[in-house]
Amino acid sequence: MEQKDLDYFKDILNRWLDDLLSQADSTVNILKDQEDHLPDPLDRAVLDINRNYTLRMRDRESILIKKIRKSLEDIDDGVYGVCEECAREISIARLKARPVAKRCIKCKTKQEEIERLIGA
Repeated sequence: MEQKDLDYFKDILNRWLDDLLSQADSTVNILKDQEDHLPDPLDRAVLDINRNYTLRMRDRESILIKKIRKSLEDIDDGVYGVCEECAREISIARLKARPVAKRCIKCKTKQEEIERLIGA
């Protein structure tokens, strides 16, 4: 992969990471500021549902943050854009669609097919 492509993806990944981290900070502040001594059971249930949904989303985002950080490390190590399964280059189009991709489309398709067959 050319240096201009690596710079492009590094910029995208850094901006994505910054955005996710700022959202995480705001979520912590929102959750701390929420009133949890609501007298009405329905209000309490709605608050709990919203809080659980928010925490699930942030959990998924924390997994994505780890993938982004790993991709940034891969750029620094010179292995970004190389399929971890077949060691071929991952296409630029695939990386534009999913900048944290670790497998080329062929290997990813094969992995998903195996997962579908075994029910994972």
